[in-house]
Formats: sequence, C-alpha cells, structure tokens
Amino acid sequence: AAAAALPPLPPQFKSIQHHLRTAQELDKREPVVAYYCRLYAMQTGMKIDSKTPECRKFLSKLMDQLEAMKKQFGDNEAITQDIVGSAHVENYALKMFLYADNEDRAGQFHKNMIKSFYTASLLIDVLTVFGELSEENVQHRKYARWKAAYIHNCLKNGETPQPGPIGMEGESFDLEREEAGSSSLHSGTTQPTSSSTYEANNTPTTNFTGIHIPPGAHAPANTPAEVPHNTGVTSNTIQPAPQNIPLVDPALYSAQSAGEVHLTPEDFARAQKYCKYAGSALQYEDVSTAVQNLQKALKLLITGRE
Repeated sequence: AAAAALPPLPPQFKSIQHHLRTAQELDKREPVVAYYCRLYAMQTGMKIDSKTPECRKFLSKLMDQLEAMKKQFGDNEAITQDIVGSAHVENYALKMFLYADNEDRAGQFHKNMIKSFYTASLLIDVLTVFGELSEENVQHRKYARWKAAYIHNCLKNGETPQPGPIGMEGESFDLEREEAGSSSLHSGTTQPTSSSTYEANNTPTTNFTGIHIPPGAHAPANTPAEVPHNTGVTSNTIQPAPQNIPLVDPALYSAQSAGEVHLTPEDFARAQKYCKYAGSALQYEDVSTAVQNLQKALKLLITGRE
C-alpha cells in the first residue's frame, strides 16, 4: 500500500490518523476517495504543525504520495476537476451512510455498520477540501458520528440499541483504549476506521427525525469492511433494495423557454454540476438520484430557473 512509505505519525497529527487509515483501506477499490482522504490529511496537518522537523518530514512524504497518485490517475476527471471529485466523494460517503442507516433501521447491529457510519463521517470531513459543507452534510456527519458511538457503547455494555433517529445524547469512547482492551466488538482482523475518538462533541440532546433518507437506498458494491463472521450476518445477505424511480416531470417534454433565456456562467456551472452528480450516481447504480439530478439540469437549461 502507498501509505507504507510514511514515517511514524507524529503525535500532533493524531486527529488525521484515521483519515489516513481510510485512504489505505480504499487504495485498491476507491483510489479517488483515497487520494482526497490524503489531501484532507495533508491540508489539516499543515494547519496543525508545519514547523516541527518530524511533522515537516511526515508532510513531505505525504506530499510525495499525493504527487505519485496524481501522476498515476492524472487523466481521471475526478482528480483533475474539483466538481467531479466532490460529487464522487460525496456519493461514496452517502452510500456508506445509507448502508449503515438501513442496517440500523432494520435492527441489524454489527461491527461493519458501526464502521460504515463512522467512515461516512470521516469522508464528510474530507469534503471540506472542496469548500464549506452543506447544512445537510453537517447534520449527516454529526448523526453518523453519534450513531457509531451510541451503537458501539450499547453493544459493549450488553444493551440493545434503539434503531433509527432518536434523541441524541453525548456519546464518546477512546478508540485506542478500546483497541488495547480485547473488546469483543473489535475481535475481527479489520480495525474500525474512525477518528481517534468516536464522539458527538457532547452535543446537547437533539432530535434527528428531520434527516431525510431517500427510499430504495442500498449499500455500494464495496462496503468498507468484511461483515464479521461472529455477527451471524453474511456478506451475501446485503442485497440491493428495489429502487423507487422518480417519475419524469412531463412538463419538461413540452417546456418552452419563456422568451429568450439568458443563462449566466453560474447557471452553466450548476447544470454541469447536476450532470456530474448524475454520472457519479450511476457508478453506484443509483438510478433515482441520477434521474433527479438530470431533471434539475434540464429544467435549468430550458427555463433558466431551478
């Protein structure tokens, strides 16, 4: 793996160690996402400490890795164009979130879904390399991070977690301490991908019933870790749910532009973004999201309005 070349992680960079671990895990199956995980780690590390010799050495090696990946995948639009890269990472993060959320709502609590919730929250961190997070992503990140801690702590204490969105209370645990102890939850070979602590920042109780999950969402073909054998869940039980395909708005077929439509450069950029999101959704066979985004692009181009 590319990450093998990195020197030991300086203690100052503890907060990015699991973003780097996620990059390592995704190197083969999702190299684009792995690239942006490293880019996030690089940018965050620079802000934390770029002066100390050990930190400079580490960041220098990380920069070498990024340059090597850029050379290797230089013809990939998701690396060369931010708008495509952002759509790709966001789609993968959402798929991880939806997989964990579906398992949660079905009462299927296991290590893989905890890891998926937490990895989704890490990938939403990574989206900050493209700019400010949307309010929806901020909420998803907070919810996923809290859910991972809540379910982990319930299973560790022999309690049955409550499925679905419920009042959120402060939950946290120290990952390093958990990994040192022989917690049955971490008895598998795959370490959970998470930040150094699963924690919800001791957020006051919040009700998350406002989070809207699209119907028919299912796991990406490559969920982040093997489903552990000791849960009684086998990987072949994860089947795509039937998808609810939105109806195409018939008005689009007969829509006439209202007089002359003057599209601004921003309109073209937005339409392009919708098309990129649609393309990215199709990589995950998510027809519903693809149709919705293509309709938005069509409406904008025909009418000049969203």
